[in-house]
Amino acid sequence: MIISKSKFIALSLFIALSGCATSPPKNPENLCDIFREHRSWYFAAKDASERWGVPIHVPMSMMYQESSFKSDALPPRDYILGFIPWGRISTAYGYSQAKTMTWDDYIRETDNSGADRDDFDDAIDFMAWFIFKTQKINNVSKWDAYNQYLNYHEGWGGFKRKTYKKKKWLAKVARKVDNRSKRYSGQLKSCEADLNSSWLWRLFFG
Repeated sequence: MIISKSKFIALSLFIALSGCATSPPKNPENLCDIFREHRSWYFAAKDASERWGVPIHVPMSMMYQESSFKSDALPPRDYILGFIPWGRISTAYGYSQAKTMTWDDYIRETDNSGADRDDFDDAIDFMAWFIFKTQKINNVSKWDAYNQYLNYHEGWGGFKRKTYKKKKWLAKVARKVDNRSKRYSGQLKSCEADLNSSWLWRLFFG
């Protein structure tokens, strides 16, 4: 079979871009290991933390819960009659599983028109922005991963209406996020000096 020049170029570009995709961390249970494997992620998380005043371990623990650090994560499919595929159950996508409407709000408020949900830098900044907004809107501490996650899952209005109280499973998930956040916090303290030295080098010489 003979492949045209244009098709060959397109195929080559596709293969090259596929090879550049960032894979999920090998040990997502340890925040130090995550940032050592993907050093640029620490730079992005540090920048978002500085911008929004949000502790790094909170959005990272939420991101793990939402997408397992997969750039192209999608929600489950919806089905008609239980077996006919009918789109997805929501518009959530990417590292942060941000819904289209909320992502559009973020872009509008931050003037970040080039942001993509499958880009880690943009996703972590979005989550830090959301946590910052949650503190302003519902008076939830930026360090309170449990209630921050409930806001993230139910939305600010849903949290005010306490819709999460009808979902016992969600409380268990939020507790899981909170426990992971505390572990991440302790882990980060053990490697933050080393990570910061790299971050400062990038800041001044990168």
